[in-house]
Amino acid sequence: MRFDDRVDAGRRLADALDGLRGADAVVLGLPRGGIPVAYQVARSLDAPLDVLVVRKLGVPWQPELAFGAIGEHGVRVLNDDVLDAAGVSVAEQAKVEERERAELERRVAAYRVGRPPVPVRGRTVVVVDDGLATGATALAACRVVRGQGAARIVLAVPVAPDRTLSRLRAVTDDVVCLEAPAAFGSVGAWYRDFDQTPDTEVTALLSRAAERERERPRDDEGSLPADPELEVPLDGVRLAARFALPGGAPAVVVFAHGSGSSRHSPRNQYVATELNRAGLGTLLLDLLTEDEEGDRANVFDTLLLARRLRGTADWLRREAGLPVSYFGASTGAAACLEAAADDDVLAIVSRGGRPDLASAATLARVRAPTLLVVGSLDTQVLSLNRLAADRLHCEHRLAVVPGATHLFTEPGTLDTVAELARDWFTSHLTGPDTAVRRHSPA
Repeated sequence: MRFDDRVDAGRRLADALDGLRGADAVVLGLPRGGIPVAYQVARSLDAPLDVLVVRKLGVPWQPELAFGAIGEHGVRVLNDDVLDAAGVSVAEQAKVEERERAELERRVAAYRVGRPPVPVRGRTVVVVDDGLATGATALAACRVVRGQGAARIVLAVPVAPDRTLSRLRAVTDDVVCLEAPAAFGSVGAWYRDFDQTPDTEVTALLSRAAERERERPRDDEGSLPADPELEVPLDGVRLAARFALPGGAPAVVVFAHGSGSSRHSPRNQYVATELNRAGLGTLLLDLLTEDEEGDRANVFDTLLLARRLRGTADWLRREAGLPVSYFGASTGAAACLEAAADDDVLAIVSRGGRPDLASAATLARVRAPTLLVVGSLDTQVLSLNRLAADRLHCEHRLAVVPGATHLFTEPGTLDTVAELARDWFTSHLTGPDTAVRRHSPA
């Protein structure tokens, strides 16, 4: 069976994948030729579409031999067997990765045009290409997606040789292929029209899919309710929360409160309102139930709080289809840092936070750009935040608000917090920056 073109191949492939409709699937297309195929699959499954850019890491003196691959958010997968056999040094690995990551980021920026990536953690991910020959790029792509936390990976292609599919079944949960001939030839031989897909078509299809997602109604059955008060079902408990989602919001900020506070905190509600005015969604979350709050040990159990934050972030990604950032106050800030060390969040803001309650090892693992906001008169907490800033390896900034105490009750100080948070979140809508950039205190 030959395909008329990539659109025809995508429609036929979508029919074979119809069982994934309603499975919280995300469709990722490999550029460039995989995007027109993936677009048809995503439209048929009523699933979000995104581009999956990966770069193979080639042995310097034999570039066609890959010793690994890289993806977004700093994801790297290595082939230890190739590294050992080829004798590639750590310095040589770093040089190759630096070059390939620059190219990866250039392509991502060109294709996404400032849009944040579609979250994949905890979801079914359908990796789509227009066909496979050796399958090396698809192999790297599936490993990268696994590294980003996908719960299930389905590789879907119109055509590929059976020997290639056998290798790929080892790194996926399922493989769907319409044609797997013994006498393969080339991918192009299975298409009547196999003209090269230009970058302009890739960008246009991704933009069209993103627009469809923005227009998707969010108040139908199974989605987030319009009532601002809701409960997050998690770990056998239901956590009370207050939710707001402006139309076209690019992300949701989850608020983790300090000890003795809750979703009714007037300070956090004030900041949340300012973020809503800037077009961001917000979820003010009670990380403990009323019964649990009676045990003071729970208030300082940052591992428990962080686990619930991560679970809430995954729930939001499924229900709202949007990436997540964290805003933490006091002990809640420590929970945000603990959660972010093992999660892909866009950014973190800490207000009067207690980062000392997160371990030094945790702080070193945080990749999300982090803003630490402390009052100049909150001297003890300011010292703790300065120490934490020295332990962060991600992009970060310590902002000191003049004349403010711990709760920012002084006139104008909470306004400054809200402005700092708004600017930090809105300037970091495309995911953590892998480069380490240190900032002096404001």
